[in-house]
Amino acid sequence: MEGWIHQRFIFSESKINTLKALVAAESCYYLPFETILIVHNSGEGPSNQVRTLRRTTSYVDDQDYIFVGLQDVVQKLLAQLLKAEARRSVLSIHGMGGLGKTTLARKLYNSSAILNSFPTRAWICVSQEYNTMDLLRTIIKSVQGRTKETLDLLERMTEGDLEIYLRDLLKQRKYLVMVDDVWQKEAWDSLKRAFPDSKNGSRVIITTRKQDVAERADDIGFVHKLRFLSQEESWDLFRKKLLDVRSMVPEMENLAKDMVEKCRGLPLAIVVLSGLLSHKKGLNEWQKVKDHLWKNIKDDSIEISYILSLSYNDLSTALNQCFLYFGIFPEDQVVEADNIIRLWMAEGFIPRGEERMEDVAEGFLNELIRRSLVQVAETFWERVTECRVHDLLHDLAIQKALEVSFFDVYDPRSHSISSLCIRHGIHSKGERYLSLDLSKLKLRSIMFFDPDFRKMSLINFSIVFQHLYVLYLDMHVGSVFIVPDAIGSLYHLKLLRLRGIRDLPSSIGNLKNLQTLYVNDGVQYCKLPHETANLINLRHLVALYSNPLKHISLITCLQVLDGLGCDQWKDVDPIDLVNLRELGMHNIKKSYSLNNISSLKNLSTLRLFCRGGQSFPDLEFVNCCEKLQKLWLQGRIEKLPHPFPNSITMIVLSLSVLTEDPMPILGILPNLKNLVLFRAYEGKEIMCSDNIFSQLEFLILRDFEKLERWHLGISVMPLIKGLGIHNCPNLKEIPERMKDVERLKWNYML
Repeated sequence: MEGWIHQRFIFSESKINTLKALVAAESCYYLPFETILIVHNSGEGPSNQVRTLRRTTSYVDDQDYIFVGLQDVVQKLLAQLLKAEARRSVLSIHGMGGLGKTTLARKLYNSSAILNSFPTRAWICVSQEYNTMDLLRTIIKSVQGRTKETLDLLERMTEGDLEIYLRDLLKQRKYLVMVDDVWQKEAWDSLKRAFPDSKNGSRVIITTRKQDVAERADDIGFVHKLRFLSQEESWDLFRKKLLDVRSMVPEMENLAKDMVEKCRGLPLAIVVLSGLLSHKKGLNEWQKVKDHLWKNIKDDSIEISYILSLSYNDLSTALNQCFLYFGIFPEDQVVEADNIIRLWMAEGFIPRGEERMEDVAEGFLNELIRRSLVQVAETFWERVTECRVHDLLHDLAIQKALEVSFFDVYDPRSHSISSLCIRHGIHSKGERYLSLDLSKLKLRSIMFFDPDFRKMSLINFSIVFQHLYVLYLDMHVGSVFIVPDAIGSLYHLKLLRLRGIRDLPSSIGNLKNLQTLYVNDGVQYCKLPHETANLINLRHLVALYSNPLKHISLITCLQVLDGLGCDQWKDVDPIDLVNLRELGMHNIKKSYSLNNISSLKNLSTLRLFCRGGQSFPDLEFVNCCEKLQKLWLQGRIEKLPHPFPNSITMIVLSLSVLTEDPMPILGILPNLKNLVLFRAYEGKEIMCSDNIFSQLEFLILRDFEKLERWHLGISVMPLIKGLGIHNCPNLKEIPERMKDVERLKWNYML
């Protein structure tokens, strides 16, 4: 699990406090299916995190590639950020695209020294097209959390109000704000007034391609120009990214060294070249790549744009389309892996066959990552949860998409969009876009990313959008939309993503081709009509819904059911949900029975959340889930199920407050690799006797406040790679054999 320690999901202290309050509340917002709540202990420092756990594809680690030869730079910049200077100062990193400015900044931002020194942190991406109000809102939400009250308040504020609000919010905090990808000095000028100088050592990091932006950000700040890699460092990087170094015979090595030399130390060019050659077998294939490159040498180097294009041209048709699709998202946007996979499926990019489409799509994403055309943004236990494309590759995707009329992004300045493209992306001025005459276009996909769009009533569902496969409305979070009945006329629709929806019309049941229904990001309840059960091809239902759906078992294609309350589940007969792989349920009470979950014979991931302070009912049904791999239980457990299915590889027990030591039961699981116990046990001793936890690799114990002794047999946990022990104040000693195990910081784990 190399590299996993460096990848995690980090949110602000106030967000954790918000979630903590919500969990404790009698009637709380649903924490999304993928979210793990970590409650901060005030005596332990800024280690409070929310982590995302989501089924994703395996990948080749690429998070540290840029630091070949640059470890000294990291230490130098850390020293600048941590030095004893009270004033709020700015550290600016500048250099050309592809040098690794953002990756370097992320390395700093996520370092343990920074985590321990700055209790409040936030990260924003500015990009070329920026909206100051949206950036200010993003920082505020990072610091304060995303409760409905906060969102509603922010939407009523002017830019001046937001600026004052953020200043007041940060005034008493020691903060670090990362301002990534600044193109214009005006962008920084519009933000810096909101960052108070309270003489407490707060810091701001800026990354930019523009030297003048870096130098003018702070008259006495620190400016670092990122250097190119040396020839030796370049070769080291190339080899690290090559998938099969052992098959590189001397003749191939000579060819590769020639090509790497022409990259002139630009990391992005080197890793993309390495990804390309990794998929070319044999000397002749490598020679062909070199011949292509040598035709485009200019000033004794290869233009990075040509290397990127060559790698793109090497993709299969299916991978080609999948890569281009990243270009329709706004620049610098982090994309959820599940999101892009479901979009690819809806568009028909994923071939049908014996293998599940979701698995094939994950393989495609994995392939793009191996080729360094897509970057890993976040992971959980070696699984990609979020990804992005580099700015230069984003530009390439847009350029190639326009060449083949794959998609177009609406330009409000010219008030125009290609009539030849069947996919439209709208990043701003959505209302103005809808004033265009779109009636003659047979649009296949419409994707709104406009944070200011508020009028769904302007969308002409019955005429303009009747051929749609994808309707993706990633709109204004604080608004409430009424979905018109006419949405039921979109008979071809395969993916529908909405925000700000309180209820859907009964006509939604007409969408017989719908594969994915995603509503409200798990933040706001939505009423789903009974007709939802008519969606016979629905595979992914991700919606926090508040009304019973007794006939949901009619949707036999369901693979993911995420967001239903126990009230909605208790009357369901799941016997026909033979394809269900993931189930997430909230508001569970002890008085409810969950035994019918045992009918889900193909269930691989199960996450159950008790209502605030409640206990689980009997959990023996878990024994019958023979294919279960990932189990997360949040709430009091009076007695652990025994035995668990042997198939389980990961368990999270949160707020379980067990009175009996769970280790003897958990330790006999033959395939358990990852175990997280958070406030799971009230006893004074845990006993790990010989020959248990035979496959365990990572263990976290958190908030075992009464624990005094940990007994560990000689042959226990022979494969352990990482151990985290946090807020166990009475634990007298860590077992001797565990003292040499890699320490896992809490913020790196969940």
